[in-house]
Amino acid sequence: MSQPNRVASVALEPEKEARVAPAAPGAPPVIELRGLSVRLGKREVLRDVTCSFSGRTIGLLGPNGAGKSTLINTLLGFWPASAGSARVFGSDIRSEAKKIRGLIGYMPENDAFISNMSAVSFIRLMAELSGLPPEMALERAHEALFYVGLGEARYRKLGTYSLGMKQLAKLAQAIAHGPKLLILDEPTNGLDPPARQRMIRLVREMRDSRQMHIVLCSHLLRDVEETCEEVVILKQGRVVHYSNLEDERRSNRRFLELELQGDTGLFMEAVETLGCECAPGALNRLKLVLAENVEIADIYRIAAEQNVQLRRLNFRRDTLEDIFLKAMENSDGRL
Repeated sequence: MSQPNRVASVALEPEKEARVAPAAPGAPPVIELRGLSVRLGKREVLRDVTCSFSGRTIGLLGPNGAGKSTLINTLLGFWPASAGSARVFGSDIRSEAKKIRGLIGYMPENDAFISNMSAVSFIRLMAELSGLPPEMALERAHEALFYVGLGEARYRKLGTYSLGMKQLAKLAQAIAHGPKLLILDEPTNGLDPPARQRMIRLVREMRDSRQMHIVLCSHLLRDVEETCEEVVILKQGRVVHYSNLEDERRSNRRFLELELQGDTGLFMEAVETLGCECAPGALNRLKLVLAENVEIADIYRIAAEQNVQLRRLNFRRDTLEDIFLKAMENSDGRL
């Protein structure tokens, strides 16, 4: 069996034919949805969703009932599409479901353990169900458990694990077979701060290894902001927002909230000549959007030149929370 110092690289390494190569021009998207609709009973949970994602880490957000779990279960082949199509790495979920399942590792939100099995036996079983031969499945089970930090507890029964250990065991079974796409559903659910930090660190390591793509579904915006390159927001069964977080961070607008004493009109005119956007408020308050090359020191300089006193100044940028709240304000549920 592999030594622990080889665990991290081996546990994350897919078999050679399944290795994720850097995105090439013309390569199929990681996930591609074309008019996808899913109906459960009389309720249409996903409605005519058309989009595609190719990022290394994709954050899936939305309020309860938005369709996040339905989308995941449809990609896994658990629930059928009522209309449209979906592809994972170019493979159709209807005609190539078995192939897709072999490419995906899934960490579910809810526990799905056999409590009387040891962790290594359970993860070996899951790796075999994912297509690995028994001997390789056992080796990968040991390696995955060492990688997530459960090497010393791998022979313990899963029913004796703490909540944090169970979350790590779920992650280990999801990566044991070396998937090309890893789906994490609420991976930090119920974790205390140190355990959450460990989980986030593992997700970042897997992202930075560039061995797999990751879809992270979470109610915690901070988890997505700390780990993901792209974000997709669902509302009422539709995609209402998509953005590349790296582009958002580079182009993120900077806002100032000011309270002034003096001639605000002349101050606004001077600030606007720098390319800033101004919006006056009540009680000598002013909101500014700083231009690209303007710094806060320039605002202080203009205030001194115009003999205007700055009584209060607050500086902020758009956050993922701002993006999410703006998407929720989109009442028609369309892009």
